[in-house]
Amino acid sequence: MGFAVMSMTEAAAERVKAIVGNGGPDAKGIRVGIKKGGCAGMEYTINLVMEANAKDDLIERDGAKVWIEPSAVLYLLGTELGFETTTLRSGFIFTNPNQTSACGCGESVELKPADLAALAARGDAVVPAQH
Repeated sequence: MGFAVMSMTEAAAERVKAIVGNGGPDAKGIRVGIKKGGCAGMEYTINLVMEANAKDDLIERDGAKVWIEPSAVLYLLGTELGFETTTLRSGFIFTNPNQTSACGCGESVELKPADLAALAARGDAVVPAQH
Protein backbone atom coordinates (compact mmCIF):
# COMPACT_ATOMS: atom_id res chain seq x y z
CA MET A 1 0.00 0.00 0.00
CA GLY A 2 1.45 3.38 -1.01
CA PHE A 3 1.63 6.47 1.14
CA ALA A 4 -0.90 9.05 -0.03
CA VAL A 5 0.56 12.53 -0.47
CA MET A 6 -2.57 14.12 0.99
CA SER A 7 -5.91 13.18 2.46
CA MET A 8 -9.23 15.00 2.29
CA THR A 9 -12.12 15.35 4.64
CA GLU A 10 -15.68 14.37 3.79
CA ALA A 11 -16.60 18.08 3.55
CA ALA A 12 -13.75 18.69 1.08
CA ALA A 13 -14.82 15.70 -1.02
CA GLU A 14 -18.39 17.01 -1.14
CA ARG A 15 -17.16 20.46 -2.23
CA VAL A 16 -14.91 18.97 -4.93
CA LYS A 17 -17.88 17.01 -6.29
CA ALA A 18 -20.01 20.18 -6.29
CA ILE A 19 -17.30 22.09 -8.18
CA VAL A 20 -17.02 19.29 -10.74
CA GLY A 21 -20.81 19.18 -11.07
CA ASN A 22 -20.86 22.90 -11.88
CA GLY A 23 -17.74 22.72 -14.07
CA GLY A 24 -19.34 21.27 -17.16
CA PRO A 25 -19.24 17.87 -18.81
CA ASP A 26 -15.44 17.76 -19.12
CA ALA A 27 -14.67 18.57 -15.46
CA LYS A 28 -12.93 15.69 -13.68
CA GLY A 29 -11.72 17.13 -10.35
CA ILE A 30 -9.36 19.75 -9.00
CA ARG A 31 -5.57 20.17 -9.07
CA VAL A 32 -3.73 21.43 -5.99
CA GLY A 33 -0.34 23.09 -6.18
CA ILE A 34 1.73 25.85 -4.69
CA LYS A 35 3.25 29.00 -6.13
CA LYS A 36 5.54 31.73 -4.90
CA GLY A 37 3.59 34.74 -3.75
CA GLY A 38 1.94 36.59 -0.92
CA CYS A 39 3.60 38.19 2.07
CA ALA A 40 4.58 34.82 3.64
CA GLY A 41 6.22 33.51 0.45
CA MET A 42 3.92 30.80 -0.95
CA GLU A 43 0.28 30.34 -1.85
CA TYR A 44 -1.81 27.24 -2.41
CA THR A 45 -3.38 26.97 -5.85
CA ILE A 46 -6.57 25.14 -6.79
CA ASN A 47 -7.67 24.73 -10.39
CA LEU A 48 -10.41 22.80 -12.13
CA VAL A 49 -9.13 19.75 -14.03
CA MET A 50 -10.55 19.09 -17.49
CA GLU A 51 -7.77 16.71 -18.51
CA ALA A 52 -5.69 14.71 -16.06
CA ASN A 53 -1.90 15.04 -16.12
CA ALA A 54 -0.24 11.62 -15.84
CA LYS A 55 2.63 13.14 -13.81
CA ASP A 56 0.30 14.35 -11.04
CA ASP A 57 -0.42 12.27 -7.95
CA LEU A 58 -4.11 11.46 -7.49
CA ILE A 59 -6.12 11.12 -4.30
CA GLU A 60 -9.77 10.16 -4.20
CA ARG A 61 -12.55 10.08 -1.63
CA ASP A 62 -16.19 9.18 -2.26
CA GLY A 63 -15.80 9.84 -5.98
CA ALA A 64 -14.03 13.19 -5.56
CA LYS A 65 -10.69 13.42 -7.38
CA VAL A 66 -7.83 15.72 -6.43
CA TRP A 67 -4.60 15.79 -8.41
CA ILE A 68 -1.38 17.15 -6.86
CA GLU A 69 1.21 18.91 -9.00
CA PRO A 70 4.60 17.16 -8.86
CA SER A 71 6.40 20.37 -7.83
CA ALA A 72 4.15 20.62 -4.75
CA VAL A 73 4.42 17.04 -3.45
CA LEU A 74 7.32 17.60 -1.01
CA TYR A 75 5.51 20.60 0.49
CA LEU A 76 2.16 18.82 0.77
CA LEU A 77 3.17 15.40 2.19
CA GLY A 78 0.90 14.65 5.15
CA THR A 79 -1.52 17.51 4.41
CA GLU A 80 -5.26 17.19 4.98
CA LEU A 81 -7.50 19.12 2.60
CA GLY A 82 -10.65 20.32 4.32
CA PHE A 83 -13.51 22.67 3.55
CA GLU A 84 -15.19 25.02 5.98
CA THR A 85 -17.97 27.56 5.97
CA THR A 86 -17.92 30.31 8.59
CA THR A 87 -19.86 33.52 9.04
CA LEU A 88 -17.29 35.46 7.02
CA ARG A 89 -15.99 33.00 4.42
CA SER A 90 -16.11 29.56 2.93
CA GLY A 91 -13.26 27.75 1.30
CA PHE A 92 -10.74 24.96 1.28
CA ILE A 93 -8.37 24.76 4.23
CA PHE A 94 -5.00 23.02 4.33
CA THR A 95 -3.85 21.38 7.55
CA ASN A 96 -0.21 21.05 6.57
CA PRO A 97 2.54 19.75 8.89
CA ASN A 98 5.10 21.42 6.60
CA GLN A 99 3.71 24.92 7.18
CA THR A 100 6.01 26.99 9.36
CA SER A 101 4.02 30.25 9.38
CA ALA A 102 1.21 32.16 7.68
CA CYS A 103 0.50 35.78 6.93
CA GLY A 104 -2.06 37.68 8.97
CA CYS A 105 -4.67 37.69 6.21
CA GLY A 106 -4.40 33.93 5.76
CA GLU A 107 -3.78 34.13 2.02
CA SER A 108 -0.17 32.96 2.00
CA VAL A 109 2.03 30.58 3.97
CA GLU A 110 5.63 29.66 4.55
CA LEU A 111 6.33 26.01 3.77
CA LYS A 112 9.33 23.74 4.22
CA PRO A 113 9.85 20.51 2.28
CA ALA A 114 8.72 17.39 4.14
CA ASP A 115 11.42 15.58 6.12
CA LEU A 116 11.64 12.29 4.25
CA ALA A 117 14.07 10.82 6.81
CA ALA A 118 11.53 11.45 9.58
CA LEU A 119 8.77 9.82 7.51
CA ALA A 120 11.00 6.80 6.87
CA ALA A 121 11.88 6.56 10.59
CA ARG A 122 8.16 6.43 11.41
CA GLY A 123 7.77 3.61 8.91
CA ASP A 124 5.76 5.58 6.37
CA ALA A 125 6.63 4.41 2.88
CA VAL A 126 6.72 7.29 0.42
CA VAL A 127 5.48 5.61 -2.73
CA PRO A 128 3.84 7.47 -5.61
CA ALA A 129 0.08 7.02 -5.74
CA GLN A 130 -1.40 4.90 -8.50
CA HIS A 131 -2.72 6.85 -11.50
